[in-house]
Amino acid sequence: MTDTTVTTTKKDWSSDQEVRWCPGCGDYSILTAMQLLMPEIGTSRENTVFISGIGCAARFPYYMNTYGIHSIHGRSPAIATGLALTRPDLDVWVVGGDGDMLSIGGNHLIHALRRNVNLTILLFNNQIYGLTKGQYSPTSEVGKVTKSTPRGSIDTPFNPISLALGAEATFVARTHDMDRGHMQEMFRRAHDHKGSAIVEVYQNCNVFNDGAFAAITKKDARTEMLINLTHGEPVRFGADGARGVVLDNGVARIVDVADVGVDALVIHDEAAPDPSVAFALSRLAGDRHSPTPVGVFRAVEHEDYGVSLNAQLAAAQADAGPGDLHALLHSLPTWEVS
Repeated sequence: MTDTTVTTTKKDWSSDQEVRWCPGCGDYSILTAMQLLMPEIGTSRENTVFISGIGCAARFPYYMNTYGIHSIHGRSPAIATGLALTRPDLDVWVVGGDGDMLSIGGNHLIHALRRNVNLTILLFNNQIYGLTKGQYSPTSEVGKVTKSTPRGSIDTPFNPISLALGAEATFVARTHDMDRGHMQEMFRRAHDHKGSAIVEVYQNCNVFNDGAFAAITKKDARTEMLINLTHGEPVRFGADGARGVVLDNGVARIVDVADVGVDALVIHDEAAPDPSVAFALSRLAGDRHSPTPVGVFRAVEHEDYGVSLNAQLAAAQADAGPGDLHALLHSLPTWEVS
């Protein structure tokens, strides 16, 4: 719920708990971006809830001076779904890592997205299990050598953006922990969206996977390696926009603009009902050394699950009247156990 009469500062949103991540962890910058953003979006602490699972990212609720639930591994989308449906007046945020949300929690995540539950989900992706000391995760690259894959991972990793689009999420975005302004804009857009919103955040784990995204997110690399998606504009990047993206039979391909002309480039349409083009763009991030799209991939309007469910419940009650729990428990078939 938004309350524009409340004036707050970063200090109001910062809890009295000591922030305990490893020095240099990307989670610090994400936390700061969030604490600075919250006063700007006009919501109140009393109507805000952060729900997490297990992992380094799951400490997030402790550091926000709001209501919070530190739940169980992978189940934060399910618990958040229950809260969002019963308390539609609340702003419900879900925070988790790539291991928490895409491994044991993968099923809960995709169903929260496909149902279009009114949640704002932040997925911190560092491509490693940090809290348990460096095992490979569902987003680790093939060949990744870790304590649990001493000869290199043979698993094909998830692309979280592709996964979300495949689940028909109505808002899908990507950002990274090296750009506070971009993070805040993506978080703001996700918060303002009515329905399921997920933001993947490339987040550095400087202890167990340091520099995983350095080839893409370092300041001197961003011009040539980050493809900033802007609604209604051609998808182009690089110095002076020299490179761009075209579609060949539904497959996104990077080209030199001088070779094909601006008119051949994909025009980004985040509001397209069909997510096929957005999915094609998400496939450009094939590895950690390729030009990678960031920004909003998809933002479409669709009735959120809570509205539909509560309307159905109201209609059922109008048809049948108040429920009778005693009658339900004693309805046939019943039997006695001696």
